[in-house]
Amino acid sequence: MFVVQQVAMKKEKILVIGASGQIGVELTLALRKIYGGSNVVASDLREENELLKGTGPYVSLDVMNKEMLHVQVIRQNITQIYLLAAILSATGEKNPPLAWHLNTQSLLNVLDIAKEEKLTKVYWPSSIAVFGPTSPKENCPQQTIIEPSTVYGISKYAGEFWCNYYHHRYGVDVRSLRYPGLISYKSSPGGGTTDYAVEIYLEAKEKNKYTCYLEAPTRLPMMYMPDAIRATIELMEAPAQNISVRTSYNLASMSFSPAEITASIQKQLPSFEISYKPDSRQQIANSWPQSIDDTKARKDWGWKHEFDLDKMTVDMLQNI
Repeated sequence: MFVVQQVAMKKEKILVIGASGQIGVELTLALRKIYGGSNVVASDLREENELLKGTGPYVSLDVMNKEMLHVQVIRQNITQIYLLAAILSATGEKNPPLAWHLNTQSLLNVLDIAKEEKLTKVYWPSSIAVFGPTSPKENCPQQTIIEPSTVYGISKYAGEFWCNYYHHRYGVDVRSLRYPGLISYKSSPGGGTTDYAVEIYLEAKEKNKYTCYLEAPTRLPMMYMPDAIRATIELMEAPAQNISVRTSYNLASMSFSPAEITASIQKQLPSFEISYKPDSRQQIANSWPQSIDDTKARKDWGWKHEFDLDKMTVDMLQNI
């Protein structure tokens, strides 16, 4: 699919904001394979990630500085923006005003510039953190009761409606996915409640044991990064008429608990041990659904996940 459309997409020039983050690194590399390295500009406040070096242009950029961002968009002839910069759930609870300000204002800056410069598309991720204690726990539907209990979730839910507003009011083609917990061996997690599912593999390989900050039966929606990257690109490649959700699409592949991921690891490393020491992140996890209904994404643009828990475990342990 990517190869077939490559010729038609050659004229696009993409800016990835937050390119050195957990999603940004792998998404930037995937986009460069499709569009060509020189047509995907990576940017971040942090230093360029080692995996990105030599694969395409990199600029130091503060998305909160709207003038600087606007200058870069014009200077680089940008036609699409992927905005990945955010303060995540657990980190956001340590400084709620900062998390709200960064998560919301960065999106408004990008949407304003997209409107003014008539960008072809904008991507902005939402999260399962928009759901709260009153949302259905099993197969949480696309449209349901949404009362987030974290500042991260509040900022993401507000952002979904800003996306919807800019699309319907100004015609900005902005698209979004509600990511579940994401798991990757290539880049470090960024302070989310689901980060244990990355840490547990690292500790399994290094120490053969892990102390988990969530309780053993805490099931949460999760996804392996290759599936998340593919979902993002497939959403962005889909014809505009196929996109019926302009807030953010539910997205799912698997759900598991610390006990279940432990059992999966023990199939590969039988002597691996886990202990439990729940902290403040347990309360956040308890407020989220255990599984997600993503029928809309599967129907509208053909989403289909590839990795289940055991397949992911084998790949993670081989590549760490």
